[in-house]
Amino acid sequence: MAEPLVQLSRDGHVATVVLCRPAKLNALTPAMLDELERCARELDADTEVRVVILTGAGSKAFCVGADINEWAALQPLDMWRRWVRRGHVVFDQWARLRQPLIAAINGHAFGGGLELALAADIRLSSPEARYALPEASIGTCPGWSGTQRLVQLIGASRAKYLALSGHRLSAAQALDMGLVHEIVEGTPLLEWAADLARELAAKAPVSLQLTKQLINAAASEDAAATLEAMAGALAATTADAAEGVASFREKRAPHYLGR
Repeated sequence: MAEPLVQLSRDGHVATVVLCRPAKLNALTPAMLDELERCARELDADTEVRVVILTGAGSKAFCVGADINEWAALQPLDMWRRWVRRGHVVFDQWARLRQPLIAAINGHAFGGGLELALAADIRLSSPEARYALPEASIGTCPGWSGTQRLVQLIGASRAKYLALSGHRLSAAQALDMGLVHEIVEGTPLLEWAADLARELAAKAPVSLQLTKQLINAAASEDAAATLEAMAGALAATTADAAEGVASFREKRAPHYLGR
């Protein structure tokens, strides 16, 4: 059997997802997008998983973005439908994951790889990692929220500098810009990420998840869905909700008390 392109494992309440294409610096293919989507759905439905870690296989790259050999031959409409739009859908799933998401950036994060890291709530970097949006140098544009989430994170001026110049940032520069939260030195990155994940997993999981959703809403990320979900959950706990269900089952008019 072929090796998985994306590997999902669980250790207690912590799940780890690994991009498994190290020979190609974990460059993303349509099949990998499919696997990332599958993992996101599976994790979001798993009530035992409280924190998720996302990382890349090997020591050179977290992810260097989209595999140019996969998209270069696409016709414009296919580029829109099968690549850019599809990537947006998948990355949005990861950004809206119910559980806190930690990106353990073990190496270069370029283009779509940087955009994938931006979907995480917490970004930990190895000292050797480098960060860039090189799309303009190959005649394209950031297509998976590099011009959206990055602006929210570091501001329009710095985002323009990265996207227009294509310059690579060191881990220290990324930390200074607020692109990453911490550079991990002296301890294996994944070990540090796992320790942090276990620390978060020991906290009240519903509180963590609600807090994440509230902050996402404050950043204009899926605000309407967050409000509707919380309103629906609150309404479901009321006596009126129980009365509504009971009256429906008993085929009678409901008697609501406003509590």
